[in-house]
Amino acid sequence: MLPTSLFTRRAAGLLAIAGFAAAFATQASAQAKFDTPLHIVVGYAPGGATDRVARIVGDKLGAKLGVAVVVDNKPGAGGRLAAQQVKITPANQNVLMLANPAVMIVAPLVFKDNNYDPERDFVPVSYVNDYNFALAVSPSLPVRELNHLLAWMRANPTQANVGVPATGSLPHFFGLMVGEKANVQTQVIGYRGSAPLLNDLIGGQVPIAVDTEDVVVPQHAAGKLRILALSGAKRSPFAPNVPTFKEAGLDLSATGWNTFFAPNSMSKDKVERLSDLIREVMQDPDTQRKFKDSGMTPVVSTQAQTAAMLKAYRAQWAPVVQKSGYQP
Repeated sequence: MLPTSLFTRRAAGLLAIAGFAAAFATQASAQAKFDTPLHIVVGYAPGGATDRVARIVGDKLGAKLGVAVVVDNKPGAGGRLAAQQVKITPANQNVLMLANPAVMIVAPLVFKDNNYDPERDFVPVSYVNDYNFALAVSPSLPVRELNHLLAWMRANPTQANVGVPATGSLPHFFGLMVGEKANVQTQVIGYRGSAPLLNDLIGGQVPIAVDTEDVVVPQHAAGKLRILALSGAKRSPFAPNVPTFKEAGLDLSATGWNTFFAPNSMSKDKVERLSDLIREVMQDPDTQRKFKDSGMTPVVSTQAQTAAMLKAYRAQWAPVVQKSGYQP
């Protein structure tokens, strides 16, 4: 047996070595060099919610990295084209992708020729915002509460059409989730975007719609349609008078998100540094104000918290998507 004093000295030495190693790893991450511009790839056209997030974060991130941050819009195939391109990024290029659940959760479950694996080909970097789904009705529909709407849908199954901004989108599957939870048959109608969907909802051509909160709340505030429930676990600061689904009597909550991903080719130290810096950006009061001004809820997250969120999200949504039998 080692003498107590010798054991203590050896233990102290091992702890010192471990502490030095941890400090060295942190320092290495902090010193990861970005000598060329960082490109943030967005799989949608300029002006949408994901594009706005990329630009708000990119402006602040460039100052911290000391290099230009360029937002590259690569629309096509509902965001999948961007993922397919980022996947094959060479290790010497600085590229991130900002993506939502449609690209990283839904598409791999429904497209047989997806050509990317979100868990194998990408590394989660930082989860930066949440958004709710809104269930809204046309002003011509004589219901003002969720339970009244569900009763109307049960009584009028051939008229109970639910419009969504795109077939295969998160609002599409959330609409199915609502129907399943409420034991109501829902006929989902996919549109080519939010603008034509809201035009038909306001005009009474479709009685019910599900879309993201940032799109629907301004129309609700203007009195052009009625939101009956929002999908968050608590009331939204953007529509505090609208109940959550749970408050309205349906035990259901779900959100969407935007998350930064790196291609698997990016070095670990660069990924860690980007995660740390994006977290700093998201803690900035000015960043948080800009998110809220855009109708989005900012999130401050570590890389580990981001990975845990993605795991839980897949567990919630994969069964819904698979059970739906949806095929593009």
